[in-house]
Amino acid sequence: MRIGMILDKTFPPDPRVENEAVSLVENGFEVYLFCLKYYKNQPENEVINGINIIRYQSSTLEFKLSALAYSFPFYTNRMYKKIRNFLAKYTIEAIHIHDIRIGEAVFKANNKLKLPVVLDLHDNMPEIMKYYPHVQKFPGKYLISLKKWKQKEEEFIQKATKIITVSNEFKDEVVGRTNIDNSKIKVVPNSVRKSFYEDSNLDNAILNRYKNDFVILYLGDTGLRRGLLTAIEAIPILKQTIANVKLVIVGSNTTDSVLKQKVKDLNIDHYVDFQGWQNVKLFPSYIVASTVCISPLYRNIQHDVAYANKLFQYMSFAKSVLVSNAIAQKNLIEKTESGLVHIEKDSSDFTEKIIQLFTDESLRNQLGTNGKKFIEEEFCWEKTSKELIQTYQELNS
Repeated sequence: MRIGMILDKTFPPDPRVENEAVSLVENGFEVYLFCLKYYKNQPENEVINGINIIRYQSSTLEFKLSALAYSFPFYTNRMYKKIRNFLAKYTIEAIHIHDIRIGEAVFKANNKLKLPVVLDLHDNMPEIMKYYPHVQKFPGKYLISLKKWKQKEEEFIQKATKIITVSNEFKDEVVGRTNIDNSKIKVVPNSVRKSFYEDSNLDNAILNRYKNDFVILYLGDTGLRRGLLTAIEAIPILKQTIANVKLVIVGSNTTDSVLKQKVKDLNIDHYVDFQGWQNVKLFPSYIVASTVCISPLYRNIQHDVAYANKLFQYMSFAKSVLVSNAIAQKNLIEKTESGLVHIEKDSSDFTEKIIQLFTDESLRNQLGTNGKKFIEEEFCWEKTSKELIQTYQELNS
């Protein structure tokens, strides 16, 4: 079967898209990935890890119009023509949509072909968009209809042949909201390939930089909804007990100025290290250099039903984790006994849990060991991708 994956941005990088595509290729499927390019120097066609990458020229204008995909038809109309060309030129037999922004264009292009469609919901987009800066301010606040986005999401869920979500909590939410048959939806969690922790090359410069510190590590997007203000607000108290404490933040977002201003206001510059976005190949080095790894998410509908890939990256290196009580990650950490849970937005509770881990090294080690065992025995990508493969085997039969 020849699968046409549809991604409304550049590639690489996108770990989930690559993991899914590579697994399908390894199981005998052909994968053609439709994606966008903004620069002339990117090749239109290339093969990466067995994936046929097909790039269509895009522009800053199209990128901006994507936020208005369900307010005005411009973005859908422009993407529809490209996708129609892609489906015909590469004789695609099944379509895999990565999230809903480009969904309308795909279903329009597939209107006559009537190919089976797998809708891969990485996030609950209508809910998470509430927290995007451009949706909270003029003109996006008045031009972007989140109600329309939710209506479209539910329409696509009904139209799709199969649905994929990232957690059981997300699956339950979708089934409860849309009343689709439970058998139509599969769970394919974000997780790590064995190669992430088995074949990593550690950077000695990073290890040496933090060798004398009690490192509290955060990896990934640093948008305010990710909860880093909670961790930052805990540092003034933590440094009184843990003299060598260092909050290391590897990631970025347009709202980083808010985080940096908070650090300045609290006069804790020496204790917080903003590393900015780094190549994922360096993630293992930061994790190995850390003592405790965190995911202090604020609770909302999206965060309650999904867990970030960073949790599995942390756990794969036997690091104890501290997470907020967003439901999905709380359930995961308690089930696997791989970390502690703090109340969201509560810096005092965050502080208390960090001190507990600081003072009890044996607890830290046991939690880390439990997490690593869980990844190796149950939750590496090679195991969690089975539902994805089964989905396409069913479609192919």
